[in-house]
Amino acid sequence: MSSEKVVFKEERPTAVQFSEIQVHHSDQEVIDTAKKRLRRASTSGSQAIIAYRTLSITVSENQAKGVTKSKKSQKDLAEDLSNVSYHKLSITELEQQYRTSAVRGLGLDQIASRVKEHGKNAISPPPNNWFKKVYDYFFGGFCPLLWIASIICWISWRPLGDPNPAPLNLTLAIILMAVVFIQAFFNAWQDWSTTRVMDSINNMLPTQCLVVRDGKIITIDAAELVPGDVVHLKMGNKVPADLRLIQVSDDLKFDRSVLTGESDPIPGTIEDTDDNVLETHNVAMMGTHVLNGSGIGVVVSTGDNTLMGRIACLSSNNKSTRTTLQIEIFRFVMIIASLAITVGLVCLITWLAWLRRDYPDFLTPSAALVAIISVLVAFVPEGMPVAVTLCLTIIARRMQKNNIVCKVLTTVETLGSVNVLCSDKTGTLTENKMFVSDASIGRETFTSETCNQICSSGSDVELAPQLTLLQLTAALCNGSHFDSETAHLDIRQRVVFGDATDSAILRFAEGMNPAVATVETMRADTEKVFEIPFNSKNKWMLTIVRPLKDTMARSLSSRSSPVTTKDWILFCKGAPDIILKRCSKILLPDGYEADLTDKRTETLLNIQAKWAHEGKRVLLLTRRVIKAEDTTDNAAGTSSFATWASNMNTDLVVIGMVAIVDPPRPESAETVEVCRRAGVRFFMVTGDFPTTAAAIARQIGIFTTEYPHTIADLDPAKKMEEIPKYVTKSIDIRQVKDIESQSNSTLDHKMDDSSYKSLLLSGSDMITLNDAQWEQVCQYEEIVFARTSPDQKLRIIKEFQKRENVVAMTGDGVNDAPSLKAADIGIAMGGGSDVAMEAADMILLDKFSSIVAAIENGRLVFDNLKKVIIYLLPAGSWSELWPVIVNIYMGGPQTLSSFQMIVICVLNDVFPSMSLMMEKPEAGLLSRPPRNPKKDRLVNFNLLLQAYGFIGLMEMLSSMFMFFYYMSEQGIPPSKVFMSFTNLTTDGYMGYTSQQLNEFINVGQSIYYINLIICQWGNALSSRTRRLSLFQANPFFGYNKNWYIFGAMLISLVIAFIILYIPGIQNVLLTRPVPVKYWFIPFGWAAMIFTLDEIRKLLIRSFPKGPIAKLAW
Repeated sequence: MSSEKVVFKEERPTAVQFSEIQVHHSDQEVIDTAKKRLRRASTSGSQAIIAYRTLSITVSENQAKGVTKSKKSQKDLAEDLSNVSYHKLSITELEQQYRTSAVRGLGLDQIASRVKEHGKNAISPPPNNWFKKVYDYFFGGFCPLLWIASIICWISWRPLGDPNPAPLNLTLAIILMAVVFIQAFFNAWQDWSTTRVMDSINNMLPTQCLVVRDGKIITIDAAELVPGDVVHLKMGNKVPADLRLIQVSDDLKFDRSVLTGESDPIPGTIEDTDDNVLETHNVAMMGTHVLNGSGIGVVVSTGDNTLMGRIACLSSNNKSTRTTLQIEIFRFVMIIASLAITVGLVCLITWLAWLRRDYPDFLTPSAALVAIISVLVAFVPEGMPVAVTLCLTIIARRMQKNNIVCKVLTTVETLGSVNVLCSDKTGTLTENKMFVSDASIGRETFTSETCNQICSSGSDVELAPQLTLLQLTAALCNGSHFDSETAHLDIRQRVVFGDATDSAILRFAEGMNPAVATVETMRADTEKVFEIPFNSKNKWMLTIVRPLKDTMARSLSSRSSPVTTKDWILFCKGAPDIILKRCSKILLPDGYEADLTDKRTETLLNIQAKWAHEGKRVLLLTRRVIKAEDTTDNAAGTSSFATWASNMNTDLVVIGMVAIVDPPRPESAETVEVCRRAGVRFFMVTGDFPTTAAAIARQIGIFTTEYPHTIADLDPAKKMEEIPKYVTKSIDIRQVKDIESQSNSTLDHKMDDSSYKSLLLSGSDMITLNDAQWEQVCQYEEIVFARTSPDQKLRIIKEFQKRENVVAMTGDGVNDAPSLKAADIGIAMGGGSDVAMEAADMILLDKFSSIVAAIENGRLVFDNLKKVIIYLLPAGSWSELWPVIVNIYMGGPQTLSSFQMIVICVLNDVFPSMSLMMEKPEAGLLSRPPRNPKKDRLVNFNLLLQAYGFIGLMEMLSSMFMFFYYMSEQGIPPSKVFMSFTNLTTDGYMGYTSQQLNEFINVGQSIYYINLIICQWGNALSSRTRRLSLFQANPFFGYNKNWYIFGAMLISLVIAFIILYIPGIQNVLLTRPVPVKYWFIPFGWAAMIFTLDEIRKLLIRSFPKGPIAKLAW
């Protein structure tokens, strides 16, 4: 910190001074749309909490003991924090130390030098653990098996192969090692490409904040903050740097749980509450969140100098947890590895116990080890890592195209398992572009246009003063304000800083009589004494003002309650069902105040019910005149003043009501329909009035019945065993005629008991529910939860999770954050609060309908990986295993060489498997029930049965037939091949030399190889779909076209030509040209495989409950 001091003349800022600061910005959404950083901090949550608590204790001890020196880094940090004193400074001293002004902020000429001195306001990324990454690249997945195989081949070459080491063993060792390097390369490429795609999305999400510079409020990227900047905070913001608070609202509260691990809100204050800077309440720490209220603070630390930055530097050993997809792939690896090792050990025991003793010349120790290696090579689908790499890269690009951001890319797969989706209403299902449509004074109702006309023209002299009073209430009890730079535009086109509800009311107030009095002039003629912003707990906003001019005092008067410039006016605005309890009088259209009788209350409630039934949000506007003698001398920022204000928030006078329309998003109805068709129950969870919520639910299809059940229909005494469970039924495959009919399908996934259809519950209802009633609630197909608090939203998530549902939660507000975090996958809207986006796993930057693409991609990941595995295992595992079995247990030659096995896995099958990852979703993908993570595994018995017992069996038998058919044509029938052991390569056997016999074997192996390659064509075409025929998912044209698969087949064939016909490769791999007729016969086998699988699919579609359907993968 520079020692230069600058004296400022400004005193401590008042609320009036801050309200006079000019506003400058052109983006309407920027205040509410501060974007979340995607890169995680270098410390996990638990490490940050431990570090914070340790530092706090150490700082307190150092301050108590006067410790001034230490050796360890954490103690060094504690020592530095022990000497921090900015939280103890007065605002004037703070201004002087940081060379800033609490009112005007920093001058623009000061910014460049401070950026140069302090750098960007960004925490340095954690150092990359390249050693661990490289280790994972080379030793992840199947690589350990391949390393073991390669090492054994080296040993088989030498020393076990001495004195005549076989060059083939060395070649095999080198090839296996090359496979490891190829897999490592693709792992590294996947890591790099995924990071690159996510970084490109990250660049679209700058974290922004409001600062005062040269007396103007402007919006800048948080990274541009420098010490001395004056920052405005509001509910929902993420604190962009360490701030010393200089102005706070009475209800300002912070969530420090990211640092402390404690969920209790921390109140914000101006004065220090503790000598320890980590415990005082007048410091807002970077990375924490504003839960309630608003405040202003001076930046005291940025970037790595913030507490979060310092803790990040101390803790960098975060351990990442595996996603569901990674767990499934690991499980697949373990299954294959276990099979490979088990069969390999059995073969080894067989050699030791039988072959080594009875046929010592058949398999030497070196040859036996190579045979065991062949088992490992046969089982391992070496092309799998490449396919997974491509899968994640494709998903990353698709997610980017759909403007979806995931903290961890593979979390999208979780959406494939979601069967319950709870969505907030405002800003998620609706556009959050509200406007006032109607207003009321007493029992009289008006459209907003009528109000504007009466106030502007003076056509109704008697009613105009009451509408003016309604206008003043709307303008003064309001937390939003216009951007001065857009003041010349039409009211609906102006930029408003504030939440959507206040913005709608602000525009309503501005439009009533702009030629006579604007909102700006109304506020200029009053002094704001005190304010409590709206929050989801109270569901009201309170403002106390004092008129500065007699004209304003007269405007604030009614015929029953005159107002002077010495009086205070308490305004309260909020939900009618909450505020009406605090009201005792009502303003009538004639300007007099009358008692709020039961009849008048009923009238108000009827108006509210009518508007709510039309899907409109209703707010009650009230006031109370506080005479000069009843005001308090307590300072506005003290707790005693807040207590006094709360006590005065009674005996209110109803000024009127306004109805606010928040149009549903155009895509909401279709999104609800698609989710329901996909077997996902779609619920609304909102803080709105039940009637309003139900009306919106009907508009967008969440409710399909006119009269939903209520709490009265939930039997508290019903036994658990009597409650039918919600069952998601499979779709009858016979109904899937073609892509078009399926895409327009209205098939539903319904319960067995149709009585549990629609349910409307309020927050007050949920308080009384017992376990039996919650069990009944969780069986309903359509639910709207209205008037819910954050705690109740969390309860809803947990109740459904308790019943083994996979729950997704969408939302954009601060009150959604707990449920977003608790859900299996939390989804925040891109225009939402920082708190919501911090808690979420996924962010939708654009349309809400993007969630359909996310669900589809979640299911597509699993489907396409299954297709890849189904394609790889028959040739790359099963058909490669049996040549080794024949060799060891039947005494015959190995019908497919180990080299050819590797070539199939690493070269021939890779390109077709890649093409399968390019497959688009099948027509019935979103008409299937969601995947059950505990039952529907990536690799299960049905998949292995299809791969090994159906496709693999046909490929193996046809390839064996081709080998023995060729040998028979050379005069060596199968009976002379089986149990021949060393005879088949001995001079004179069947009249052939050993060289001729070896040549026959090499050609036979090449025939076996090319038969597998061509048979895989039929497998590739069959594996494209799980249920649909090729003609329903045409690969040539239409939605499901996939020309990549034909290119991949051609590439595989070209590779086979190269392997079989290039002389240099022939000498190394012992391959040989294949006779012409053996090129054409395999096409018949491929056609047979494809045809039989088409018949299998037809039987599944025709008999969806038959035995074949039950065994389908």
